[in-house]
Amino acid sequence: MDLIYLRDLRIETVIGIFDWEREIRQTVVIDLEMGADIRRAAQTDAIEDTLDYKSVAKRIISFVSESSFQLVETLSDRIARIIVTEFDVPYVKVVVNKQGAVRGSRDVGVIIERRAEDYADA
Repeated sequence: MDLIYLRDLRIETVIGIFDWEREIRQTVVIDLEMGADIRRAAQTDAIEDTLDYKSVAKRIISFVSESSFQLVETLSDRIARIIVTEFDVPYVKVVVNKQGAVRGSRDVGVIIERRAEDYADA
């Protein structure tokens, strides 16, 4: 399986469990690795034959900026579900980083991996 990736996608959203976090927008940093078979696209040189990462990015930006989750775990799983089910991706790795959430640490977040069979109910 080939991987198409997006790194350092920065999106402002409401995220957190504390009252003050529910009143502000914070930046989350998202990295994605998406499974794809790019052989056909390599032969045809046509965007229709590959996973359009710009479309993925636009969808995730829209979703995350409009969301209001308490946990990065929930946000991560919802992002994975969108990518797998809406873009027909067989595998995705999602990293959601809530920078500065822990004093003394630059990065804190969640890394999840999901496959199509994890969302067979969707």
